[in-house]
Amino acid sequence: MTIGIPREVKRKEYRVGLLPSAAYQLIQRGHRVVVERGAGAGAGFPDADYEQAGAALIDDHAAIFAQADVVVKVKEPQPEEIPLLRPGLILFTYLHLAADRSLTQALLQSGVTGVAYETIEVNRRLPLLEPMSEIAGRMSVLVGAYFLARHCGGSGTLLGGVPGVLPGRVVVIGGGTSGVNAARMGTGLGADVTILEVDLERMRFLDITLHTAHTLYSSEAHLMDLLPQVDLLVGAVLVPGARAPRLIRREMLRRMRPGSVFVDIAIDQGGCAETSRPTTHDDPVFEAEGVQHYCVANMPAAFARTATQALTNVTYPYIEAIADHGLAGACERNPALRSGINVQNGRLTCPAVGAAHGLTAEAPAF
Repeated sequence: MTIGIPREVKRKEYRVGLLPSAAYQLIQRGHRVVVERGAGAGAGFPDADYEQAGAALIDDHAAIFAQADVVVKVKEPQPEEIPLLRPGLILFTYLHLAADRSLTQALLQSGVTGVAYETIEVNRRLPLLEPMSEIAGRMSVLVGAYFLARHCGGSGTLLGGVPGVLPGRVVVIGGGTSGVNAARMGTGLGADVTILEVDLERMRFLDITLHTAHTLYSSEAHLMDLLPQVDLLVGAVLVPGARAPRLIRREMLRRMRPGSVFVDIAIDQGGCAETSRPTTHDDPVFEAEGVQHYCVANMPAAFARTATQALTNVTYPYIEAIADHGLAGACERNPALRSGINVQNGRLTCPAVGAAHGLTAEAPAF
């Protein structure tokens, strides 16, 4: 097969879909890898690394899609890439279709087979989403702490406090992968951290592993009690493949102190607050109800080298299987891959996306 690695065209997206070392492995297995010039530069992987691995470098973005049997990306296709999609092409990337009806319809009309990293589920885990959730979770506290600075529009609160001054308070909604990583960073900075979670077994795990963080059953009443004292609120809720639930209403944010910060990690799935809207690394924050909102939809792109390495670690086995055996053969050998197929030949195949948009979903056909 021919594996295509285009340069990401989303604003300030520096990650790349495949490491040079992974390209080398595919080439050694008899496959062809075509890489758009400059695709890896933002993550610190120059064209020379791909050339040394044996990949063919191509200047034209459209040619990558035209020549490839499988296109491996990081982010969902941008509007200018939709015309490049076609029947018979396999697109392997993050799609987040539940938050974007227009993209869902565009992929259905194109006839492409879209396999989404974020819906591949193995033993109730999302292994291809977890590395980016880890980065976003850790990053949420870093950016939250920064935007709490007074010169950034924040309240001027140092999360770790100092001797004689109480630390700042961090509340994390959701105790999954991103939530636990946010809590780890918060406690590491010396903040007072509380995690809201509904799964009692998960809370027991968090209580044992995060010795200095508090756990609290997640309910609107508990959140309302906490909000007046919160300095940094992190939205880390996730429903696999589905749109994020809107847990935070506008009037709830009015209970927070002016200059407090809200980081919505769930923004790529539509956001978990009524006030959330996607932002970019160019212009990452906006103010609503006196609260600084950080809602960057591709947070891990800020740490593109680490993110690219972490992503390729988990995606490569699936890419290799698809290249060696085709999508049908790969699904036969690893049935979990079927859960990643969101669209196929003009049909919607992900029930969670169908539920989000009121569309009928069918099982993938081979």
